[in-house]
Amino acid sequence: MTPECERVLDCMDGPLPPELASHAAGCADCRALLEGFHVLALPAAAPPSVPIDEARLEQSRRQSLTELAAHPRPTPWWKEVAVLLAAYLGVGVVGLLVVGRHGMLLNSASPWAVALVALLIVVGVGGGALVALAPRQRTWPLTLVAGGALLLALAQLSGRSGVQVRPFLAGTLGCMGAEVALSVVPLALALVLLCRSAFQPVRALAAGLSSAGVSLLVLHVHCPDGSAGHLMLGHVLPWFALAGVAVLIRSRLPSRTYAP
Repeated sequence: MTPECERVLDCMDGPLPPELASHAAGCADCRALLEGFHVLALPAAAPPSVPIDEARLEQSRRQSLTELAAHPRPTPWWKEVAVLLAAYLGVGVVGLLVVGRHGMLLNSASPWAVALVALLIVVGVGGGALVALAPRQRTWPLTLVAGGALLLALAQLSGRSGVQVRPFLAGTLGCMGAEVALSVVPLALALVLLCRSAFQPVRALAAGLSSAGVSLLVLHVHCPDGSAGHLMLGHVLPWFALAGVAVLIRSRLPSRTYAP
């Protein structure tokens, strides 16, 4: 900082002399300093445009004290994750009982492949719930969530049996409808829990992939069709579509709080 810059700093509370004004016009540091000073000074000098409503302030204060007395401590985030996972488990069991009336484990692929893909789906469902609801100081990277979803989709396509049991269109539409129907309750609960914090697209995407992953797991172990086209159109694409719907719906829902 030059001596002229120091003189400009001393004279910022009033009009600058001509020699300092010419210096400030040609000095980038002085221009930035003056612009920042004017931005900070304008709100203080401007008169308030909206009068303060004392009655409304007192009402807000009383409501805050009442809410604080009723809930002095926030609900631990892991309890919400536990509730969501319990709902996932209940929907998964009911889904297997409904669609598995004529046999639950009908996937004719290698037992090791079925077990490995099922394990990956379970890990993805649990990990997605944690990403969606666990508090962090920074947001989760999109590459982590999208990369995990693509890895799971490739694993399911790689571990297919290649057997086509039902007509392609009928089987694809049946699995697609079952996946959507089984995802309604988990997705709705995940959206309700997400509204307790500020909207973050990555968290909403993780919640959508996690909640729709329950029906993906049910179809994986039950569906006897293992062709690549059926798995892509009847299992994987609806899973991705439901995750996109979750992000779209969450972006339009109001947040009850704006915590990160």
